[in-house]
Amino acid sequence: MSSLPQKAPGGGLGGVPLQQQPQNLHTLACSGVPVLGQASNPAALREISPVFLCRIGQDTVQDIVTRTMEIFQITRATQLPNGVTQSQAAYQDRFGKLQEHLRQLSLLFRKLRLLYERCVEMTSDLQESPAELVPYVGEEMAPVRVEPCGSAVTQDKQEVLEKVRQKNQEMKVLMDQMRNLLWDINAMLTMRK
Repeated sequence: MSSLPQKAPGGGLGGVPLQQQPQNLHTLACSGVPVLGQASNPAALREISPVFLCRIGQDTVQDIVTRTMEIFQITRATQLPNGVTQSQAAYQDRFGKLQEHLRQLSLLFRKLRLLYERCVEMTSDLQESPAELVPYVGEEMAPVRVEPCGSAVTQDKQEVLEKVRQKNQEMKVLMDQMRNLLWDINAMLTMRK
């Protein structure tokens, strides 16, 4: 078997809290996705919903962004080796950290790809073909009943919208930081020439 998944800070696998993890899975691949034929019973595979996989994928994307920021920070703090033994040791240490972050980033992208493929596989029967979505001319369409939303649904919608706004703001700040970091790197490279 390949490597076991690492335990995330939240206590679960892939950054998902332990209480949200399915308990019937016998083994997980390094991607955090159950491997077919390795679950203790077929019902365990049905317990893993596409929503759960999307949540793991969301955490994986967050891990990818965090690792990328760490790579940029290490790169920003690293001075090119100039032959001095003191800076050579620090350079080797940072280079090792950078290599480890890149290796982890590669694994996270593989995990994300496996999660995506598994979600597509699980929801392929739910997706309608384009021909089913386009109504034919002259065909009578069944009336769609619209029921008023309850207060709980409206409140949930407001909470989700607030979370989306907050995440968008966080992403904007993160993109600004990355842009500033790239400007600093370009400025340092220009000054070296």
